[in-house]
Amino acid sequence: MNSLNACETLAVAGDGDGFTHDLIIIGAGPAGMSAAITAMEAGLRTIVLDEQLRAGGQIYRNVSVAPPTVAALLGPDYRHGSDLVDRFAASGVEVHHDTSVWDIGHDLTVTAQKAGRSFTLRAPQLLVANGAMERPSPIPGWTLPGVMNAGAAQIALKTAQQVPSGAIVLVGNGPLLLLVTCQLLKAGAWVAGIVDTSPASNRARAMPHAVSALRAPGMLAKGLRMLWQLQHAGVPRFKHAESVRFESSSNQQRVETVSFVSQGRNQNLQADVVLLHHGVVPNTQISRLLRVDHVWSDAQLTWHPVVDVWGETSLAGLRLAGDGTSIGGALAAEARGAIAALGAGVALGKLDAAQAKRRAHPWRRQLAKQTAIRPFLDALYRPPEWLIDCPDETLVCRCEEVTAGRIREMARLGCEGPNQTKFFSRCGMGPCQGRMCGITVTQVLAKALDRAPQEVGAYRIRAPFKPVRLDSLAALAHAEPTAATLKTSAKI
Repeated sequence: MNSLNACETLAVAGDGDGFTHDLIIIGAGPAGMSAAITAMEAGLRTIVLDEQLRAGGQIYRNVSVAPPTVAALLGPDYRHGSDLVDRFAASGVEVHHDTSVWDIGHDLTVTAQKAGRSFTLRAPQLLVANGAMERPSPIPGWTLPGVMNAGAAQIALKTAQQVPSGAIVLVGNGPLLLLVTCQLLKAGAWVAGIVDTSPASNRARAMPHAVSALRAPGMLAKGLRMLWQLQHAGVPRFKHAESVRFESSSNQQRVETVSFVSQGRNQNLQADVVLLHHGVVPNTQISRLLRVDHVWSDAQLTWHPVVDVWGETSLAGLRLAGDGTSIGGALAAEARGAIAALGAGVALGKLDAAQAKRRAHPWRRQLAKQTAIRPFLDALYRPPEWLIDCPDETLVCRCEEVTAGRIREMARLGCEGPNQTKFFSRCGMGPCQGRMCGITVTQVLAKALDRAPQEVGAYRIRAPFKPVRLDSLAALAHAEPTAATLKTSAKI
């Protein structure tokens, strides 16, 4: 048989229940590692699949091998990840790095690719902790060489101890933008300016949440400290920027200028590199693939998968944890991961409800503390409305080169949602499967149709939701995914 379902799976020859594992965890960031540690403590047979070469996720990337100078440069929050990675390694959990999941069935069968071969495995509980991604920022010229997300610069710093050369201009808003700027300055980079796109109205929007933010004095102090560092370093900061464009006079070979209006004045900054950032949003590719319930968050301007207090979705056995549910930060993700693992333990009969409730209590306290500041930050760093009101010529779907004007034209012609728009324009049909345009398309359509984003909806995700090699796909029907298939795993 050539069907993918004909492949044997790792869910055979178990301890009488038909499964070799109780719990599959996708992702080895803060949520995934915390979940794995908790699951192992509860006696769950657990396996972790992770795309990276080492545990840590995006925030703690490479922390286990980072030179002391780099760890010091990245700060105490990064160094905290070293302890978590050590506890993860000591837990004895089975972990396989450099492994990319590209399909999941409604029976929770996971199909993944490692070392050029695809395999499947299944367990009664699946915990997805695939984190967040940077919000797409459709600005005229954002596809020019030299324009990238701020997170990309941070990855280069963590993995290769490299910073961009030349004049760097950072554009956008949010705590991560400030953090990356401070880290680049410490690493010796030339930061030519910050183009702060936060609207002036954001402060008034944030004030009703100021009292709850006081429950997180450490985070507030860290933010004020970063602002002081930038001022002390003499970095120009242009507030309430709008009408931002990235321009090149060399026949589109590379970005050269950032033009914008700040507080009523036209400004132009010379730039060799532009780093974009407008916050992070949950990565919902897997939850969308499995058709679980989602709601639009007006506070975070993104989709949130619906989960219960134990992280379970509307699909029985599927749990989500970390920033993939809603943005809360690394420590909140740790708490959510542990709580979701405890919920899996109850569902599997490894823990009784009272035990789980008792063990979850300190995690719930940590979660409440870490998320207390979130409404304040969401309001203070709300992305500007003009991102969605971008000029018609602005590319929204980078893969298929579909513009904002084309999407608005689709709305005028009667397209009522992203999936119809995809059918007529190919928007969202490129290699990224809509990750880079999905939220923007929903918002542009919602505004053009004068409807709520919840009513407009989102892309229907199909497998493979990650690129997969043809030889890997062809070999799947003949694979025998035993431990030998997975034996080549990078160090934690």
